[in-house]
Amino acid sequence: MAFLIVLAALCFLMLTAYRGYSVILFAPVAALGAVLLTDPSLVAPMFTGLFMDKMVGFLKLYFPVFMLGALFGKVIELAGFSRSIVAATIGLFGRSRAMLSIVIVCALLTYGGVSLFVVVFAVYPFAAELFRQSDIPKRLIPGTIALGAFTFTMDSLPGTPQIQNIIPTSFFGTNAWAAPWLGTLGAVFILVVGLLYLESRRRKAAAAGEGYGTQLVNEPVAYEGERLAHPAIALLPLVLVGVLNKLLGDAIVRVYGASHAFVPAVIGDARPVVQEVSKIAAIWAVEGALLAGIACVLAFAWRPVARRFAEGSKAAVAGALLASMNTASEYGFGAVIAALPGFRVIAHALHAIPHPLVNEAVTVTALAGITGSASGGMSIALAAMADTFIHNAQAAGIPLEVLHRVAAMASGGMDTLPHNGAVITLLAVTGLTHRQSYRDIFAITLIKTLAVFVVILAYSLTGLV
Repeated sequence: MAFLIVLAALCFLMLTAYRGYSVILFAPVAALGAVLLTDPSLVAPMFTGLFMDKMVGFLKLYFPVFMLGALFGKVIELAGFSRSIVAATIGLFGRSRAMLSIVIVCALLTYGGVSLFVVVFAVYPFAAELFRQSDIPKRLIPGTIALGAFTFTMDSLPGTPQIQNIIPTSFFGTNAWAAPWLGTLGAVFILVVGLLYLESRRRKAAAAGEGYGTQLVNEPVAYEGERLAHPAIALLPLVLVGVLNKLLGDAIVRVYGASHAFVPAVIGDARPVVQEVSKIAAIWAVEGALLAGIACVLAFAWRPVARRFAEGSKAAVAGALLASMNTASEYGFGAVIAALPGFRVIAHALHAIPHPLVNEAVTVTALAGITGSASGGMSIALAAMADTFIHNAQAAGIPLEVLHRVAAMASGGMDTLPHNGAVITLLAVTGLTHRQSYRDIFAITLIKTLAVFVVILAYSLTGLV
């Protein structure tokens, strides 16, 4: 019965998300409903002491990354740099390779530090125009954007500044470049297999005589050419973010040491504030790199950005608030579910998996699926089981860098169930429904999940890190 209560809460949250209701509203409803059915006396204490505590804790650590990522993406859009990158990519690959072009554009933006939520808004107008001219069904756009933004550049490629690649650093003492060869191998597998799948879907639609589609909603205004920045200048802020993320990650620990203490200037006998720098250095590095990227854009395109910065920054902050609150609410939901007796049934089953890396991968991707959030599910899994993962890995002689990469990649697997915030955003922006396009998003998810086990197999056979 305890397990069924947990399952019912998850299904309820997935159903409300599928029907278009706010996860921020219904995540606490689903979580506290499960508590009510388990022990009514714990509803209020769990809401304040666990749900809100975990939600606020997540925001404290990661909201600046969400906000700076959204702001970085917005100034790139206002400067016309995103259009320049899209135009250059199309010119390089040709309009006949529309899917490859959009995947590459999404990958460049995401790997450069732009929030995947922002990438959806920035790329969709160009994807729609390119698909229309190539007579490719619009319903394939979400799967294409998902492959470029939600998979290999989100957590597989070493050095990516996305939050899913940053969270493991605070648990394993690693950095964003952990296990570079394994991450690159996984990224290549996802890209190749994903493109083959999307191409097969395009060919099947073409054979059936299906075109772009009619009577569609949220169609962007046709793009009319304007003077664009040189592609090298447009790419410079993205490259700067990637390089500084690496350099700052190494420099911060050297400058501050493993921890840093200071005494706040307040009246009375104030206790020193101690910051464990080793656990937060990667987050500081990403924030510093994104700030430098924003400054770089302003240096090259001050006038066009300044004209619309007031409204643009409001939209960016609003998007960051929504994205971070969605994720934090799902994190709170997952924390409550993890505290219920029914979760012990799940945890016990996961502990029975003998191989340390397979155990970690299945645990992380299962909790990401339960919470509907890659970052939320991984944070819960690592907060609860990181010590166990480390102990088992050290006993088996597995480097912590491999634990980092497997956890990051596994988080982006089954997290994209119907109630996932990024999926809901993607479908809303493109004007499509779960019924029309979720099949392709889920297929990309399966490919992404399979890549984790390809990486584990590669490490087991070769010892490659």
